[in-house]
Amino acid sequence: MPQPISFLDWIESYRLFKKDKTTEANGGPKKQDETLNGSKEKSRALDGHAGQHNGNDDGAGGATPNRTGGVLSVDSGQPSDGEVEKMGVDNSRVKILRPRIFAMALIVSIGGLIFGFDTGQISGFLEMSDFLRRFGNSNGSGGTPAFSDVRSGTIVGLLSIGTFLGAIGAAPIADFFGRKVTIVVGNIIFCVGVIIQIATTNAWYQIAIGRWVAGLGVGMLSVLTPMYQSETAPRHVRGALVSAYQLFITLGIFIAYCINYATETDNGARQWRLPMGIGFTWPVIMAVGIMFLRESPRWDYRKGRIDRARTTIAKSYGVTENHWEVKREMREIKEKFDAENAGGGQHRWYEVFTGPRMAYRTLLGITLQALQQLTGANFFFYYGTKIFQATGLNNSYVTSMILGGVNFGMTIPGLYVVEHFGRRRALITGALWMFCCFMVFSSVGHFALDQQNPTNTPGAGTAMIVFACLFIAGYAQTWGPIIWAVTGEIYPTRYRAKCMGMATANNWTWNFLISFFTPFITQAIDYRYGYVFAACNFLGAIVVYFFLCESQGRSLEEIDTMYILHVSPLKSSKWQAPEGEDLVTADALHLAPGARDIRKADAAGMEGEHRVENIPPATDHHGIHDISGTNHVPEI
Repeated sequence: MPQPISFLDWIESYRLFKKDKTTEANGGPKKQDETLNGSKEKSRALDGHAGQHNGNDDGAGGATPNRTGGVLSVDSGQPSDGEVEKMGVDNSRVKILRPRIFAMALIVSIGGLIFGFDTGQISGFLEMSDFLRRFGNSNGSGGTPAFSDVRSGTIVGLLSIGTFLGAIGAAPIADFFGRKVTIVVGNIIFCVGVIIQIATTNAWYQIAIGRWVAGLGVGMLSVLTPMYQSETAPRHVRGALVSAYQLFITLGIFIAYCINYATETDNGARQWRLPMGIGFTWPVIMAVGIMFLRESPRWDYRKGRIDRARTTIAKSYGVTENHWEVKREMREIKEKFDAENAGGGQHRWYEVFTGPRMAYRTLLGITLQALQQLTGANFFFYYGTKIFQATGLNNSYVTSMILGGVNFGMTIPGLYVVEHFGRRRALITGALWMFCCFMVFSSVGHFALDQQNPTNTPGAGTAMIVFACLFIAGYAQTWGPIIWAVTGEIYPTRYRAKCMGMATANNWTWNFLISFFTPFITQAIDYRYGYVFAACNFLGAIVVYFFLCESQGRSLEEIDTMYILHVSPLKSSKWQAPEGEDLVTADALHLAPGARDIRKADAAGMEGEHRVENIPPATDHHGIHDISGTNHVPEI
């Protein structure tokens, strides 16, 4: 059944129609059609030439390049792979900065804004007078309502429990129903959670349950947003679009802080219900907007909708379906799909540990996601207003806005850092920077700040704010966005969904543990709690230094080969792929079920040994005899 045309497709078709009419009115020839027709004729000839190498139609409509990436045959005079790929096809320039790309970035990245907004608003709610009066269960200083550590930890932490379950369940649902449908479902679930919260009057457990339900939707979107962007965006801007997810998280946090500041002076339920109600805006925009975008071409291809996948890729690049970029990407999708389904496609979940160097990478990704939470960033985001209220500031909401603004503003240059300074260098530097900031923050808070009457030590409070901002600046440029990029790079395609699901679930687990236990820990050891995060940051620098390979500027195939070959992380930045094996990966090994029967004998790092054996001289009845008449002595 043909796919309904989207609103963006209709606009583009109308624009081309008007352009053709204008050209005809001016008496100009339809050169584009003539060029395209000529390209199709050349493409047919090229496909016939490629068929001599492939022996079948790959569904991509283009030539299959040699694995070595070099010249097909120097003596035969045949062109190189890059030249063959572009012969007889549309070679027009690809225009990346187009309305469709901006629409994809803005609409899909709202998934990050939803999470950030929900994270940022809860810290403000815990200090609002009406919220405390309705849901508090203890008395603070002066007999005012307050939250016990158990209740505040439960309200804040149940979101993370929901996100854990949502992240685990999102991948299989998206594989069955498609990315677009699952994104809409995730937004609907989030809205249901908000309705449960906003409808309550005095039941604190209804707030907690509503946050759990909303967390299911947030968890689904945390997997689906980068997944859809990665599978649909042009390769030239894929990294920037995926990183925009983290940028929108920080934007959501900042917007929530600003709205909390604007409503905290109200006396009634409008204090917290208005910010909570504004939260409906983002999922509605995303759910409606995603319907105007096309389905992921990777999902369409796996469901046998090859023509729809080709059309989506062409529209993403802004070119014709006969363009060489479209043919290249369709060929790569087919090769990956065939490799993943070698051996019948029935692969067990435990291959994430038994596959080539997979146990190492699976555990590394899980560890890095845990360490991202243990940097201590959410210590400020969840409890920012409470922390800085203790420093004696007149309005702790202003401090939260400052932190949110720094977090959002410094994530923007973070998109530059990840691509120009390397993953290892940025993560190690960022971890050591955050280590120093937390050491100063905790030391000043414990030894210099008058915790009974913070207004007696204004200098200490100011210093804590400054180093909190410095910490957030370091986090936003390094461990915030880069960990998401790294965990998407170190796995081969065949295992990426399962491994990223496990790593993301671990991220949410530590998110919950930190949000729930922070009130108890700070009550017991005050600002010395920061020493725990400082130690974890130092540990993060050690883990990256000894275990993570540098992946800056490398293809996913190269990164996979580095781990298979046991390249030392300390030497990984200068490592060069083996000549002629730049595309040899675990995906190309064509493993049978269980990931143990490697069908490709000369895979990278698994070449057969070159054995030298002593061959006894031949006798009249045994051995190898030379019958060529040349008396040539063979080389051993």
